[in-house]
Amino acid sequence: MEEIEALRKELADTRLAYQMAVELCKFKTGFLGKISHELRSPLSSLMGLHQLILSNLCENPTEEREFIVEAYNSAQKLMRILDEIVIISKIESGKISLEYQVLCLTKILDKLEQSTHLQAKNKTLILKIIPPSSEIYLMADERRLLQAITTIVETGISLLDKGTIEILTQVNGSNDLVQLIIDIPCSLDFGEQEQPLLDLDQLTLESCRSLSQNLDLSSELKLHFCQTLLESMGGQINLINFCPKNQAQEITRVLVLIPLASAQNIPHLETKD
Repeated sequence: MEEIEALRKELADTRLAYQMAVELCKFKTGFLGKISHELRSPLSSLMGLHQLILSNLCENPTEEREFIVEAYNSAQKLMRILDEIVIISKIESGKISLEYQVLCLTKILDKLEQSTHLQAKNKTLILKIIPPSSEIYLMADERRLLQAITTIVETGISLLDKGTIEILTQVNGSNDLVQLIIDIPCSLDFGEQEQPLLDLDQLTLESCRSLSQNLDLSSELKLHFCQTLLESMGGQINLINFCPKNQAQEITRVLVLIPLASAQNIPHLETKD
């Protein structure tokens, strides 16, 4: 019986690992194609608005200025995407050095709550952060780590109109990693927001605005950025989409794995020895 139970557990773990790999592959595969799409939208809007101005389709100087403002907003999004690509490239090539230090997980979660609770409150969302029962110490770059997990939580907040984002931790002693579990009550579906190129022969201010209204980066690009940050520190991100029993709402579970600090690197533990 014990062997059967062990096999069942191994099968369940294998299925879970496969599901995580599939979900992760969704936003890592075809990254260049996604970047092309991200660049295409603000560039199309920028070109379209300029063509409206050059074609003398503005009714008055006020409307022309409005077109210029919209074009500037599209240019800003374009620059943000390019900046993100440059940072990702530099991290992956090792040109950006990381400042590793021993970090208290409780303090990191406190800073995470401080930087995101107002955004959640403004959207009437509940941000539930469950601290670890005992002190856990990490070995990571504090600024980059906070940047990654804050981006994940902010992405969840931006996608929700109601619900609870829950964050808790588990320690996996076998591979010296701590697992930060972020449950977001929605499905993070990628690759379903493809928009056609703007037809420059059928330009309207509304069609240009539709491309420039959302000046934020896509969820996929944000998560790829976070994945790059965490991998550079020896961590990773896994995604699982599941639907709890007796609930219709699908949940995306983001598993953030972060290296634990060794005992000799923790000052007060080193003193006790």
